Amino acid sequence: MSDGVGYEPVSVKAVLAEMKDTAELLIDLSYSAVLLDSDEVAAEVLELEERMDVLQLRARMSLLMAARSPDDAEGLAPVLGVVGAAEKISDAAGDIAKVVLEEVGLPAELRWALPEAIETLVRAELVADSSLAGETLGGLALEAETGVRVLAVRRAEGWLLNPDADTRLGAGDILLIRGPETGIQAVYPDVTGEPYEPPEPVEPEVADLDRAVDSIVLMKDMSELAVDLAYGAVLFDSENLAEEVFELEAEVDALQSRFEAWTLRAAARVEDPVSLRGLVQFAGAVEVISDAALEISEGVLRGIGTHPVVEEAVRESDEVIVRREVGAGAELDGTTLGGLTVKTRTGMRIIGVRRTDPEADKLWVLSPGPETRLDAGDIVLAKGPRGGVDRLAELL
Repeated sequence: MSDGVGYEPVSVKAVLAEMKDTAELLIDLSYSAVLLDSDEVAAEVLELEERMDVLQLRARMSLLMAARSPDDAEGLAPVLGVVGAAEKISDAAGDIAKVVLEEVGLPAELRWALPEAIETLVRAELVADSSLAGETLGGLALEAETGVRVLAVRRAEGWLLNPDADTRLGAGDILLIRGPETGIQAVYPDVTGEPYEPPEPVEPEVADLDRAVDSIVLMKDMSELAVDLAYGAVLFDSENLAEEVFELEAEVDALQSRFEAWTLRAAARVEDPVSLRGLVQFAGAVEVISDAALEISEGVLRGIGTHPVVEEAVRESDEVIVRREVGAGAELDGTTLGGLTVKTRTGMRIIGVRRTDPEADKLWVLSPGPETRLDAGDIVLAKGPRGGVDRLAELL
């Protein structure tokens, strides 16, 4: 049994910011544990899950101490919802990691499909003779040159979840790095002294299983987007974004029904139907993440509004969310996201574009791709490291 967590005065804003950063890192790590079939990465997920348990207890105790009247309780209820949602995401990530650690089994088709849905995330130990040892992240400018970002650093004293430009890397540091596969292939050897070996492609043997995998990958994409938009809804007190989260959660539910149907049909055709148990557990965890996104935005959706402490926590977290308008004559005016390689140049990921043209087919373009064109007046919702905000602003 773990030691109890006693009450101590803490900044709720700081705890919520750390919970948001930890929840988002847990999502990335858990998917990467599956992709790489890595016990090491899965074990990191469970350690961070324990950290999240402590954070949510401290947040709840502080909020309970702060509620001195019914009005206080009403105002703090949405904050408790955000705390609970981050805890749900943590638990879901832990369930995904256990699929790997307990060797429940996952079809190879899923591991082959996931790289197309996420940027590659790997765990790499910095060797003593690495050219990166002793350098700061700002001095290395990895993200600007390769598109690869250091998400977190683990040292003897624990996790550093928000490394910045002044963070100096040292031999023995465990780095969690994320970026396009071409960037990972360039950076990974410099960190570890060994070449990066991506997973081998696998051709699907059963068509129904292939459809089930397609469904679960789409569920994963939608649930991640829902989390991003939920925090955006909270930050900008936007009912429009909260409604998009509601729609995405409903679509994930529908996809899960389709996934279950394809999986049951595939079970009749695979040699060992029990081998699909991990896929079902994975899908259930993904669906929980989309439910948690809805809980984050529920206060906004119900018209209660955003509590200032949540808004500030989202604003001050590691990966920030910004809302900017495309200016007339800007570099991005009249061009595509891929044409200017926005992600590589800025480190910021465009998660949504709101059209202001009344004749546009859709008000929102969610998860825009390289072919998405921007025009003056469009509202861009972007997420990424704080250092990328100014670079994105220059393009806009």
